[in-house]
Amino acid sequence: MSAVSIPGAAGAPTHAGVPHRRMITLSIMLATIMQALDTTIANVALPHMQGSLQASQDQIMWVLTSYIVASAITLPLTGWLCGQWGRRKVFLISVIGFTVASALCGLSTSLVGIVLARLLQGVFGAALVPLSQAVLLDINPREKVGQAMAIWGAGIMVGPILGPLLGGWLTESYNWRWVFFINLPVGLFALWGIARYLPESRPGRERLDIFGFATLSLAIGMLQLFLDRGQQLDWFDSWEIKLEAAAALVAFAFFVVHTWTAQGVSFFDRNLLKDRNFLTGLLFAFIVGMILYGTMALLPNLLQSLMDYPVVYTGEVTAPRGVGTMLAMIVVGRLVHRIDVRAIMAVGFGLTAFALWQMTHLTMQMDANLIIVSGFIQGLGIGFTFVPLSTATFATLAPVLRHQGTPIYSLLRNIGSSVGISIVQALLTRGASTAHAQLAATVVPGNPGLVNLPSMLDPATTTGLAILNAEVTRQGTLIAYINDFSIMTVLTLAAIPLLLVMSSPRHAAAAAGAIDADEAAAAVEVPH
Repeated sequence: MSAVSIPGAAGAPTHAGVPHRRMITLSIMLATIMQALDTTIANVALPHMQGSLQASQDQIMWVLTSYIVASAITLPLTGWLCGQWGRRKVFLISVIGFTVASALCGLSTSLVGIVLARLLQGVFGAALVPLSQAVLLDINPREKVGQAMAIWGAGIMVGPILGPLLGGWLTESYNWRWVFFINLPVGLFALWGIARYLPESRPGRERLDIFGFATLSLAIGMLQLFLDRGQQLDWFDSWEIKLEAAAALVAFAFFVVHTWTAQGVSFFDRNLLKDRNFLTGLLFAFIVGMILYGTMALLPNLLQSLMDYPVVYTGEVTAPRGVGTMLAMIVVGRLVHRIDVRAIMAVGFGLTAFALWQMTHLTMQMDANLIIVSGFIQGLGIGFTFVPLSTATFATLAPVLRHQGTPIYSLLRNIGSSVGISIVQALLTRGASTAHAQLAATVVPGNPGLVNLPSMLDPATTTGLAILNAEVTRQGTLIAYINDFSIMTVLTLAAIPLLLVMSSPRHAAAAAGAIDADEAAAAVEVPH
């Protein structure tokens, strides 16, 4: 292997001296796609896992949230680890660990076992996304950065595109364990490519702010426990929930105060706070994570448990979301030369809100058209949002801050995803219980709507009451799903005015002297 060194954050990359750029890109993107795929591929298999592992609906969600929260806690260490060991070595260890953890997930025979394996997946997979973004930024000259970020964005979005379809096919054709075993050949090929072609790069070595890392990790972990167990323990009626909420608040307060007052190096570089675009981009990354992954966590269970869709068909009807995303990315590459990216993002949020509003019209008698159309429109919305957001967030950030900025950006998206999944699941459980009680109150012998029911549904008999209760439960659960989609619609619309806080990358770059207007316009160009 050629001993080429990519200075990375320590200096300007010598792009001309980086051989095998295409093989490097292919290898690191395979690792990134593998990690992104695992955030969604398990979604359609959750009902099958639930039965196999004997878990309740809220417990099986830990398979999703444990992975995301472990990744969120480990993400901020990426920059420090690269400074200690070098980017190539961190990449190799991450791919090896992620692949082994995937095998352990597939071999798990209990809920505790798979949650622990998913935690390992999250720990080792955390660095893959920010490292791939940083490597692509460093090995490509400025005129190619737009194409590189489009490739990276497409890789990140492969999860929503292929995840439901591939997960459904593997679960139906084999069993749910293969949604994890599929990572083994991908991981091995990525490992070979990275070991063979990726040159070493070592950003400036930094001192680890142990107190900052510990308080941030504690805050994230306690927040996730609070969200995951709150509904199960009736929220603040439980001392456990009160302690977890207090611990999360106190730990985060210590982290903020420590970061603000630390002399010298702090775990979170305060210089990141000086960039308005970066801060606003973090907020939008959090919101996008909530909306995207919250929706993807809801739909498979809704379609399989309420609509009785087979797992493969569930993957098929949710796959058009990915088609919409890819089409939108192509369109964005052509529009960004002429239109302010904030306007493009506003269109993206508007399309996403419209798709979520469509989902509030779900009925038990509907066909799959509403799911397909709304999913495609939501995919368009995400595509119009994701790449412009990434570009605007980093347009004015100094190159020396990238190795800290990219993991923080991924961290906020991951936390948003985890919080979104936990909140929609908690709202769903509580909403279903409330709607059931309200509907059940009308199922009485004197209700004129029940007069013409068949004798088998006579509420005066035990059998009739059981059948009616099952139907009331289904209808109450559907109402809870609709309420969740309504809340996400409002959240998406409320985010649009915040775009005014963000500067246009073109104008901001010109003012700061960071990049010229043409480069800013090309920053999200998709190769045609």
